[in-house]
Amino acid sequence: MSRLWRIVGGVAVILLALGLAGALPGPAGAERLRAGTLTTAAAPSPALGGDIDYTVYLPYGYDAAAATRYPVLYLLHGRGDTMAAWTRVKDDLDKLIADKEVPPVIAVLPDAPWSDRGNYYVDSAYTGADDPGRPVETAFTRDLVAHVDATYRTAAHRGARLIGGYSMGGAGALRYSLAHSDLFANALVLSPAVYKPLPPADSSAREFGAFGSGDERFSDEVYQRLNYPALLSGRDADTPVRMYIAVGDDEWANPDPADAAHDLDYEAATLYNSVRRADGVAAEFRVIDGGHDWDVWRPAFVDGLKHLAPTLSATPPAGLPGPVHGTAGADWAGGVAAHPDGTTTIGYAASGPVAGQPYAGGLDAVVSRVGGWTTQFGTPANDRLYGVVPTADGGVLAAGYTRGDLDGAHPGSPADDGFVTRLTAAGQRTWLTQAGDPAKADRFYALAAAPDGGAYVAGYSSGSFAGGAAAGDKDAVLARLDPAGKVVWSRQFGGPGEDKAYAVAADAQGVYVAGSTSAALAGTTPLGGTDGWLARFTPDGARDWVTAVGGTGDDLLGGVAIATNGTAVATGSSDGDVLTVAYTKAGKQKWRVVTGGRGAEAGADVVPLPDGGVAVVGFTGSTLGLPVGGADVLTLRLDARGRQVGVAQYGTARDDAADAFGEENVYATRAADGRLLVTGLTAGSPVGGGALGNGDVFLASVDPAKGTP
Repeated sequence: MSRLWRIVGGVAVILLALGLAGALPGPAGAERLRAGTLTTAAAPSPALGGDIDYTVYLPYGYDAAAATRYPVLYLLHGRGDTMAAWTRVKDDLDKLIADKEVPPVIAVLPDAPWSDRGNYYVDSAYTGADDPGRPVETAFTRDLVAHVDATYRTAAHRGARLIGGYSMGGAGALRYSLAHSDLFANALVLSPAVYKPLPPADSSAREFGAFGSGDERFSDEVYQRLNYPALLSGRDADTPVRMYIAVGDDEWANPDPADAAHDLDYEAATLYNSVRRADGVAAEFRVIDGGHDWDVWRPAFVDGLKHLAPTLSATPPAGLPGPVHGTAGADWAGGVAAHPDGTTTIGYAASGPVAGQPYAGGLDAVVSRVGGWTTQFGTPANDRLYGVVPTADGGVLAAGYTRGDLDGAHPGSPADDGFVTRLTAAGQRTWLTQAGDPAKADRFYALAAAPDGGAYVAGYSSGSFAGGAAAGDKDAVLARLDPAGKVVWSRQFGGPGEDKAYAVAADAQGVYVAGSTSAALAGTTPLGGTDGWLARFTPDGARDWVTAVGGTGDDLLGGVAIATNGTAVATGSSDGDVLTVAYTKAGKQKWRVVTGGRGAEAGADVVPLPDGGVAVVGFTGSTLGLPVGGADVLTLRLDARGRQVGVAQYGTARDDAADAFGEENVYATRAADGRLLVTGLTAGSPVGGGALGNGDVFLASVDPAKGTP
């Protein structure tokens, strides 16, 4: 039973603690002019052989917006209560919608009178003559949802549905979100009456037959089979759930020390620590000043709905197009090239044979003309690609690193070397250059085409690259190759710490290199933490300038391009947000933009657009657009002045465009028709399925205006 009395001082404390002062409406005012409506109705239920009574909230303007579809909240009441209990949040919904903190929604408040209002929203197997159990779960998840979708203008997909409840209703919301995640992608779980592994002796869960079997009112086996630990063990991570859990800090304390762990504040914390470790569940937890009553549930409803609102959308999130590329093992994206004839070439590292090609072992480099040829090459050790660019004759240049003897001239190589190779339009390798310190690790992380058909590569050396002088632990390296693959010149530069180059871009006037430094890279002033940096070189290798980029935390620049107006635009990360900067040829910063949310994100690649703006591609773990799963692919569009004109995200239920260490693994370029070609790593399944396993490589064609495939 819920307590309906109110402690005025307690309410003030709750609202201030949550930052919700003013969330509860005061006297009738202007905000009430845009009020929604409450109506009672009934849904026929074949499962019950009768009706489900419910109250429905329709937002202001519902009748006038004849073509609009709405997300739906299903709000379950507690034991002994009725559907009228949730009507007290109507004013909150009106205000949240009017203030645009929540999109206009439909709310369905069903009545659950069965088992003397103690049915716990499950299908009961209790057959006692006094008040036998009923198939409440089937009735709600099948009959009620179908009726609501047929009767009202709902957006009938899981991302547009939220299941919420308090006390017994919180237990029902938890179960439905985990057992029926095909229906509900969002859950609002307030003071849930859930117990692990079994309820205490005095719990109502034992009293009314909800978890009974035959003549037995309560069965340990039934309860444990229906309880959340059993559901978590079989979670389908391809249908992720975002969950908000809240509980009061003054929940009733059981006087029996043996049952202290079953106090609902303790059980809620146990629940949170279980679900946040489960596949496909993103959970938030709040402890609020108050007990088992509306002094907790009402402000928690407001705060929880604000938290879940960015994912509650009538528009389905954008999925990842298939097919994916790679093998059943671990694969890594390595670049994409667009050709004038409309064809596309991608590069990646594969842990097995691809398209019948010979497999050397470890990770092999794979270059593939989509819909055409595939060339695979490698050594028994790991060979990884970090860039693919087109050549004028329809072929490609590709670069990366090898831990073996890739060119046949480095037998017994003890460490990584950088390499560059050129392939013809038919996929035949014309040359391959392997370079680096014979005894130390060297890697190429970036590749750009040179105007004469040669290449620029950038990366790092932990020794002496081509006779360069080592400055610290690792130094940044920039090298120029001619069209035949010969190293014309190279520059090794750094400071006393670890310096790496991650990106390079070039035109006829100069070369831009970007990366990170852990100390004072020569010519820069440390900003704090790990700094990003950007440098400009002349075509013959003279350094014009170098500058540190970032703030007092950890920063990195991992992508750079030359915009159509001649500005160098670089992107990366700053303290977990996307950092994008623009510099003139003279080294003057034109603009700086930091874009971020509650999660981690980073920019990885910059694609120039015809209007002087750029598209930044990376990954995000936030709700910058409409989220799909863990980390999503991010498209950020900026105009020539650095102003954001578009942001979107897409992906699968799992991580996309980022690896297990939270580092970006995504590349982008612009196709002849103006669309973005984006390739990267995915841990999930594309639209329609077809995952190969353990991390695959996707290729998406993206409208730069929308930012999604």
